[in-house]
Amino acid sequence: MGSSPHRMTPPAKEKTRVFVAESTRMAGQMIEAALYKHRREFQVRAVTSESADVFRELEKNQPHVAILSAELRDGSLTGFRVLRQLRDSQMKTAAIMLLNSTDRDLVVDAFRFGARGVFTRMHSIEALPKCISAVRKGQVWVNNDQIEFLLELIMRLRPQQTVKPGGMALLTKREQEVVRHVAEGMRNEEISQVLHVTEHTVRNYLCRIFDKLGLSSRVELVLYALSR
Repeated sequence: MGSSPHRMTPPAKEKTRVFVAESTRMAGQMIEAALYKHRREFQVRAVTSESADVFRELEKNQPHVAILSAELRDGSLTGFRVLRQLRDSQMKTAAIMLLNSTDRDLVVDAFRFGARGVFTRMHSIEALPKCISAVRKGQVWVNNDQIEFLLELIMRLRPQQTVKPGGMALLTKREQEVVRHVAEGMRNEEISQVLHVTEHTVRNYLCRIFDKLGLSSRVELVLYALSR
């Protein structure tokens, strides 16, 4: 009798290692729960921590994809600090920026700082697995509105300026107040209410601040202020 042919078992597909950095434990657990339905595809680890600790965890775990909330435990927009560190590192981790809104400046800065995708909490979380899979494959996850933002940026693009040393000393007391409120995560509308000025005046303050400090965006200003 002849021997029966030996059947080769195909190798198991490697799971995508997903790292989630959120500001609260509940928010991280919600994403973990949403991705648990796809546990054959994803291996998920969620943390709630400050930006410096998040980056150390990324270095330690080397995930395929990192979902970074813009807001971490050490403040609003500090997730961008991690995103920038990740961009400047030698890690091959692809980043998805998780935003609370579709604010144009934040979407643009997320891509400028190295994100391969932007996912907002306004989107259905059911679309998150598709976003992760696309980014894992080297694709960019972007919707039509975000493409419009990026096209607008390209048309108005100007070279990034060099940060000027000792720039804070060049600011007036009112401009320093604006910087402090921006670093706290306040929007222009909220700043105008606190300072009892119009939003147009706040925008003018920001333009002068950017020029004096050698910055070009709101996120750069937040990171600059946090580093002082």
